[in-house]
Amino acid sequence: MTTIIINGKIVTPGEILEGNALVIENDRIKNICPQERLIPMGADRIVDAEGGYLMPGFIDVHSDKIEQVILPRPTAQMDFELALMECEKELLQLGVTMIYHSFSLYKDEFFGKSPLRTKENVQKMADLVEQIHAKSHLIHHRFHLRLEIDNFEGADIARNMMEKKQIHEISFMDHTPGQGQYHDLMVYQEAVEKYHGKEIEENGIESILEYHQKKDRLSFEELKKLADFAKEHGITTASHDDDCAEKIAVNEKIGVSISEFPITMDVARLAHDKGFYTVVGAPNVLLGGSHSGNMSAAEAIKDGCADIICSDYFPQAILHSIFIMAEKYNCPLPEVVKKATLNPAKAMKIDKDYGSIEIGKKADVLIIQKENEYPGVTGVFVDGQQILSLNYRMDETASSNADLCKNDQQLKMAE
Repeated sequence: MTTIIINGKIVTPGEILEGNALVIENDRIKNICPQERLIPMGADRIVDAEGGYLMPGFIDVHSDKIEQVILPRPTAQMDFELALMECEKELLQLGVTMIYHSFSLYKDEFFGKSPLRTKENVQKMADLVEQIHAKSHLIHHRFHLRLEIDNFEGADIARNMMEKKQIHEISFMDHTPGQGQYHDLMVYQEAVEKYHGKEIEENGIESILEYHQKKDRLSFEELKKLADFAKEHGITTASHDDDCAEKIAVNEKIGVSISEFPITMDVARLAHDKGFYTVVGAPNVLLGGSHSGNMSAAEAIKDGCADIICSDYFPQAILHSIFIMAEKYNCPLPEVVKKATLNPAKAMKIDKDYGSIEIGKKADVLIIQKENEYPGVTGVFVDGQQILSLNYRMDETASSNADLCKNDQQLKMAE
């Protein structure tokens, strides 16, 4: 099966190619060549990109989206498999062709267990992600286990899941107040009040702080063993919310290769300079800063110390953050695109097949067009198959009014 995409601006790792066609044969990119050379060539299908950008499919290495779909309300838990199927429909429309579903494994919390973040539910989701590729599906699914380091039982669970090849990424998290994401205790108190207001009234914030700050955590040796085990099984290890040079040094010794959401620019620069892949959240770019009062993702991208853009909790943000960085902050579009495609592929050691539009690689390709001044996904190819084709429309009345306004503007300019 040969598909040729014409009239697109092809975003490669180093430049934007215009006047070229993209040739896909079965599930791979066969050629990128000047369009006029393809006229005599036969193809099973020709797709007109209508001047849109052709980009690699986004690889999202940290996304909590699945948790939102399973639990849209605190007391409304949906069927896991249904949620996974519905989640991928939405992700496809947003240009995500490979998703690392981030599921957290917590121990009993001060307020009791999260309804989702239990060992039973983590295992259930890992099983579904493993099984989905044997069924009808739309995109590539991977599993990212987020292990809270006060969860001693969780370390054994993680090791068992890695042995069964159910984990593709593991991150070590520490949400203890007074460091990391909650180095500012006021930010921590506000977060606790938002989610557990009633419990604060009953227990008092001082009791909560004392409980979390005194609890035992996995030791350096235990984390090192877990990271070594992950490496033996080809699994990438990440740290989370690094806030100081000491943590970067420790994580380097542990064998961590990704620094998720560094708290400050200095820490992000240090992690980047030491060879870590630094991850920032796309929502941070849209919001103009961190919702926790930490580092600006846009500034880190512009500075060059942010390597990867992920959706975090809002996958709609990836595409928009790319264009904001290109148009508002004057970052070269190919460089920003790499942060959602090639760089995450390199971090996950899958860049031989994924992450860029290059001959020989898997044909996971997006068609991006501007609609009402916003970028939108109008076409998606996964493994060379066109899975999505969208056509934005305008009502006839609205179209007529737009033409009248355009004519009025032209007359005024002529005067």
